[in-house]
This record gives sequence, structure tokens and C-alpha cells, in this order.
Amino acid sequence: MFALVAALIARETFASYLETWQALVLGLLAGVIGQFGDLFESLIKRDAEIKDTSDMIPGHGGVLDRFDSLLFTAPLIYYFVAFVVFD
Repeated sequence: MFALVAALIARETFASYLETWQALVLGLLAGVIGQFGDLFESLIKRDAEIKDTSDMIPGHGGVLDRFDSLLFTAPLIYYFVAFVVFD
């Protein structure tokens, strides 16, 4: 739900090139695909049998835990904008 709201706010503030339906689709996809990035990173940690990917940020699971949802979401947004919005 928050990803949908954030996409609409982004459309109004700095992504005015998006139509409303495009912002909603992008927000929905980003919200769902971001979870896959988190699950993928958790799978890697479980397979390696480690709790944290680094000790740079103590108690937070490491640096990769801060950016794991971007692993899948950033390419999704790029290709959506490149092929759907500006096509």
C-alpha cells in the first residue's frame, strides 16, 4: 500500500512524465518485487549459514540487508520507464 502511495507522490512531485496508471502499476510492481529481493538475500544468507552479511552496521544484518530490495527493484523501474513510459 505504501509503495502505491509513494508512486503517486513521486508522480506529483518529480515524475510528472508518468501517467496515473503507470505510477500505480510501477508502485505495485516495486512493492511486490522488492520483497523478492529481500527473500533472495535471506536465501543466500541461509545457504551460507551466516546471520549477517557484514559487521559494518551492527545489529542490522549487514550492508546488504539495507539494499537487498534494490537488487530487483532498480532494474524493474529502469526497464519499465525505458520500455513502457518512453516507448
